[in-house]
Amino acid sequence: MLANEQVGIGRLAVASSGPAFHALVDGETATMKAWEDFVSGSRRENLPVRDVVIRSWARCQSFLVDARADAAPVVGSDLVEALRRDNRDLLQAAATTLAEAANLLAGTRTVMLITDANGVVLEAAGDRATMNAARDISLACGGQWGETCAGTNGIGTALASKQPVLVQSAEHYCAGIKGWSCAGAPIHDPVDGSVVGLLDISGLKQSFSGQALALAVVAARQVEWNLARQTEAEHVRLLEACLEDSQKYAGEGLIALDARGRLLFASRKAATLLKASLGSELPPLNRGTKLPLVGLDGGTGGRLPVPSDWVRPLMLDGERRGTLLVIPGSASSRPSAGRRAVPDESDHSRCRFADIVGASDSLRAVIGQGERLAPLPVPILIEGETGVGKELFARAIHGHSAVAGGPFVPFNCGAVSREMLGSELFGYVRGAFTGAAAEGRIGRFELADGGTLCLDEIGELPLDLQPYLLRVLEEGVLYRIGDNVPRRVSVRLLAMTNRNLRQEVAAGRFRRDLYHRLAVTALRVPPLRERHGDVPRLISHFNGVLAERHGRAPVCFTAAALDLLQGHDWPGNVRELRNVVERAILLSTGGTVDVRDLPDELRDACGGVEAGGWPSPYPAVAGPAMPNPAPAGAAPMSLTVTEQRTIEDVIAATGGNLSDAAAVLGISRSTLYRKLSQHGIQRGAVRRG
Repeated sequence: MLANEQVGIGRLAVASSGPAFHALVDGETATMKAWEDFVSGSRRENLPVRDVVIRSWARCQSFLVDARADAAPVVGSDLVEALRRDNRDLLQAAATTLAEAANLLAGTRTVMLITDANGVVLEAAGDRATMNAARDISLACGGQWGETCAGTNGIGTALASKQPVLVQSAEHYCAGIKGWSCAGAPIHDPVDGSVVGLLDISGLKQSFSGQALALAVVAARQVEWNLARQTEAEHVRLLEACLEDSQKYAGEGLIALDARGRLLFASRKAATLLKASLGSELPPLNRGTKLPLVGLDGGTGGRLPVPSDWVRPLMLDGERRGTLLVIPGSASSRPSAGRRAVPDESDHSRCRFADIVGASDSLRAVIGQGERLAPLPVPILIEGETGVGKELFARAIHGHSAVAGGPFVPFNCGAVSREMLGSELFGYVRGAFTGAAAEGRIGRFELADGGTLCLDEIGELPLDLQPYLLRVLEEGVLYRIGDNVPRRVSVRLLAMTNRNLRQEVAAGRFRRDLYHRLAVTALRVPPLRERHGDVPRLISHFNGVLAERHGRAPVCFTAAALDLLQGHDWPGNVRELRNVVERAILLSTGGTVDVRDLPDELRDACGGVEAGGWPSPYPAVAGPAMPNPAPAGAAPMSLTVTEQRTIEDVIAATGGNLSDAAAVLGISRSTLYRKLSQHGIQRGAVRRG
């Protein structure tokens, strides 16, 4: 049998070797004889083999592993790619260690591998000749080295025993793998200590050193340390995203979870409200606790059902990396009790034309065009000035299309550098360029596969990238940067711009063929100044929605204030109007907003109007005065001083509430903290002043 042939080869080697190697081969011969006795069933007790190996052999026999196998099974390339995406954090943490191994192990006839928690090889580095030889036994990407697949080995046995393991040549369970030795060390999650992967060092038995186990353990600890740093940095970013969202949900319980469903943050109300809503006892809400909740990402493994309208995604770099649970503050505020949840302007579920507020003839005409075009599988170019609501139309078109059940992926072509734009759209593979993530990255086109990709500011797309976009639209095939593997995608494309693309084509800044491909059909969203009668409707809508979001009562606008708002040109369109209403809600102390309570730039643009003839249903009441502008003739202030004084004035006007101040200024709270430090502003001093 094959085992006897290997014993014979070992004895031939003994005849020409020194005493040390002679002793080593004698030990291997004894292990081979013990393996033969174990597999044949002739002897099971008191075998001269280590306990960890005997226990593994017993498991392999119970798994019905073929002892004659000469290689591990291999998973398909598509599954390998999916596993690499699922384990991108692990691969990123291991990238430095693998890069060092490529140089450190050159010429040593050994390789280093990273596997997932089930023993599937995700990445390998080391001696090139040995890596080529390792492919013969599937010791390469895609190889399945769990004990149930490949028997006793450094990877599978270390994962089964949850401890570092050295498996020498004859100790392997499968005969065809006995020419190799390997040392595996599990890699643990820094938060809960669970095994998330494994680092293995393998080599041909003739050149393998027993010290490889110590090297594997040290290298695995290095990967764990990198993973801990990555996890902490991501958790901080998720908490910042949660903090920025928290101002929208005053009076409600908030729970933030990371991508693996572990607790990052729970507000004081969260535990009480969750228990009252779900009627079950909960584990202590300690950081790192994995909550047994059903419904997150469609999962059913927990025991407590979570209503889908509680769930908000926490996004980082365009990817969902966590979850925010928004628990209604009382039974009456739950959607099941009949009260409509406060809509979030960025909520992906708001994909209906009915969500677009307005009844003017110009707006209804465009909505009608959108409803007719939405079901058609063609690109649509959505044109309009900044702030008119182009993305609302894009979401509504997606919601009424044949791919409404697929993802809606928005991307701003002007939000990233020219150099990074291609990698963001098309993705890249490992090693595509300096500074790239070690495992590569999926692009926006692949993220939107089966759904809609919405490209804002399409006019910012560089000329040299435009042919690639055209090819994807024409053929439905893309290539990641640095890769020669075609990837087929099915994406409905919606492009948005505030430029006149026809003029850009005439000026040579935009390809004519791409323009005609994007503008198969086009919609022009009218500016607010052309939407006659919609300003009061929008004011009423934003007044109710934003007041509820901030936990305040709607404000009353005087007749003069409403007249001024209706007469304004609104260069910032609906977005500008929304900001004005939100500012009024946050700064109002008497519940009434008069002309002098409106922003200075709005009053100046309207020629200082103080009264008007538009009747108001609200009584005119004097409102709080905003800080006075600099007196005429005063020396102009620097931009830095102007910014500092603006921040101080807004903090004073909001009574020191930094969440409200950040909302009025139009920046995140973390940005406001940074500017307070930059200008040396003390919140308490400003409030007292």
